[in-house]
Amino acid sequence: MIQGIGAAAGVAIGKAFVLPAWEWDVQDRRMEKVDLAKEFERLYEGIRTSKTEIEFMKNEIKETVGVAESSIFDAHIAILEDPVFMSEIQGIIERQYKAAEVAVKEAIDHFVTMFDLLDDEYMKERALDIKDVGNRLLKHLLGTPEITLPADTQPYILVAKELSPSQLVHLNPENVLGMVTMAGGQTSHSAIMARAIGIPLVSGLENKIVEPLQTGDFLIIDGDEGRVYLEPEQELIDRFTEIAEGQRRRKEQLQLLASVDAVTKDGYHLRLAGNISSVKDLEQVMKYGAHGVGLFRTEFLYMDRPTFPTEEEQYDVYRQIVEKAGGYPVVIRTLDIGGDKQLEYFALPEEENPVLGYRGIRISLDSNELFKTQLTALLRASAHGHVKILFPMISSLEEFRGAKRILEEAKLDLAVRGLPFRSDIEAGIMIEVPAAAAIADLLAKEADFFSIGTNDLVQYVLAVDRMNEKIAHMYHPFHPAVLRLLRQTVSAAKDEGIPVSVCGELAGDERALPIWFHLGVDSLSMSPQALLRVKHRVLNSTLKEGQEEGKLCFRLTTSEEIERELSGFLGKDPVAGR
Repeated sequence: MIQGIGAAAGVAIGKAFVLPAWEWDVQDRRMEKVDLAKEFERLYEGIRTSKTEIEFMKNEIKETVGVAESSIFDAHIAILEDPVFMSEIQGIIERQYKAAEVAVKEAIDHFVTMFDLLDDEYMKERALDIKDVGNRLLKHLLGTPEITLPADTQPYILVAKELSPSQLVHLNPENVLGMVTMAGGQTSHSAIMARAIGIPLVSGLENKIVEPLQTGDFLIIDGDEGRVYLEPEQELIDRFTEIAEGQRRRKEQLQLLASVDAVTKDGYHLRLAGNISSVKDLEQVMKYGAHGVGLFRTEFLYMDRPTFPTEEEQYDVYRQIVEKAGGYPVVIRTLDIGGDKQLEYFALPEEENPVLGYRGIRISLDSNELFKTQLTALLRASAHGHVKILFPMISSLEEFRGAKRILEEAKLDLAVRGLPFRSDIEAGIMIEVPAAAAIADLLAKEADFFSIGTNDLVQYVLAVDRMNEKIAHMYHPFHPAVLRLLRQTVSAAKDEGIPVSVCGELAGDERALPIWFHLGVDSLSMSPQALLRVKHRVLNSTLKEGQEEGKLCFRLTTSEEIERELSGFLGKDPVAGR
């Protein structure tokens, strides 16, 4: 058994196909000074062609996997436009008279080596993006075809040193049982895409195997536990075959619940909604029986374009989503850029710590016209259904009042223009900053609803960047401090009679259900993949037992105790887990 990192859940059993490393053999070649202009033109043509290919791949994956995952390729385009990366290439050509492909290869090697030396797993994984983009550029400069995945073979377990998003775009999920990579971890782009398309992945096997894996090796991979079994005994094959079959049956059973409401055995109804980034995402969550949208991330409307979207463009998208929601509520979060979400055409300042910097509502309140344009489009969409506006990153009453003031200005503008909108549209606060949770009683007096964003709330409360593999093990969503802030937030909302929902990843964690029952959360919003699992859990629970279990968790004193207790409670369900 080889212990790696479980990057995408599931079990796969089959023969390995080892993908050759995508490395070009570039011979050192120098140019005459008179030929430099021609070499620069070759470079720029290669860049233009590479951008076109990346845009095509981005649109292709958007249709099959989703808008959020397709934004991975925005980072690739950004590398081709990065002045530091391009300056390095241009400098090698201009000062050393080297051919364009030589300069590109040397620049790739320079930056990859620099990132690999950093004591930061996230930055090491971003080095793969540079290699991917650089190799695409080299492909065009050398006129060599890229290495592709086999298409017409028997289903296989794909083994590679590392997998780039460019390679994964052309992956046929019907042919690939699972994936194993020597490099990478849970935050790599290959892991993100593997989870999105539902293929088990074990990463991080580098330096953990004595002999390299070979094409034809028989493997079992366990994406839940991060384990790879090479040439396993029949007994082990039988055991994992049974596990895989159980997982397949469970998926089929869960699909039958799509049209069933999430009602406990003692009659308590919990509304389950979906997190979306596009109209296509909405179709998927509605297919799984979501009762509306608990979080529409509007920033993706801004990312996939060269300029800010107009009022009409935004209105058209919001209207479509509201109409397709079929009367269910649609919670639309206003623009939440900054941190790890950047716009190419909107230069944000360089920051030492962007996650704690200029982002979310802070940008919106500084850009009144930009903010008002979005709010105007949202108000117009409210004439077509049940729209609720959600403001992100609120940390004070002043910010919330400032946002509502601009919302009132947008209403006045629409009234003057004679366009219809709901004057009583609900405006809520996303509780994701500890300061907001601490003053939840004050905010609840002026907000129409709360939506708890557990992803940021947990990392801010614990001072743990969950994307940093060095400290990711310290990211504990069931930490007593987190639970106390959740209780304080929900209690404040209940005291003022406003509804409260949860829209972070914790909403889609089946183990957390007793917490929500105990606190009295009104609704949960989650990814499409989590909807049926959570619904199944609700249907096989009673409100009373869940409340008692949740109450018990608040008496425990460590994350480990709470997780163990909740996992044990979940295990009482014969269809849950493995």
